[in-house]
Amino acid sequence: MALRPFEEIVTEYGPMVLRVCRAVVGPHDAEDAWSETFLAALRAYPELPEDARVEAWLVTIAHRKAIDVVRADSRRPLAVAEVPEPAVGGGGAGGPGAPAASANGQAQPPPWERDEELWDALKALPRRQRAAVAYHYLAGLPYREIAAATGVSTDAARRAASDGIKSLRRSLPDRTEQRTEPSARQRGTHQREERGERP
Repeated sequence: MALRPFEEIVTEYGPMVLRVCRAVVGPHDAEDAWSETFLAALRAYPELPEDARVEAWLVTIAHRKAIDVVRADSRRPLAVAEVPEPAVGGGGAGGPGAPAASANGQAQPPPWERDEELWDALKALPRRQRAAVAYHYLAGLPYREIAAATGVSTDAARRAASDGIKSLRRSLPDRTEQRTEPSARQRGTHQREERGERP
């Protein structure tokens, strides 16, 4: 059986990989990570087994490229037009959080993807939690595939995603629904605990 044309793979999975890259490295470096992901995928595509799940394969590559982008950014000096004088209280406008137009003429992401408060909250998460949240909630990968992509156990991937969502809810309380009633699952757990059973 012949492999599908790579162009079809990019068309089908490109938006999902870009969402994952935006969540993991932020909106400003996402296009670089996306490009690096598909360049690496193009080179490796002829060797891809026929039974491979393309979506998980691409997220694994995106994960590795996102780590490369983060590492490169940490070593790269910050370029400025002129060296600023030491600040005497007060800040300036713009900066790294200011929204930027797409340099390659592509359409702007939807408003929720340009939400700086959300990106700041995502960026504040530890890298493993941020990756697990992105891979599970944006790419739709099951925890076992997240575990394979990130090199942790399935339980660790599940826990990282759970902890990440919990942290996001704490840091963005006005954007999440507050539950006043315990869920059916929580009620069942509490009832079993009261009877002395293990949850």
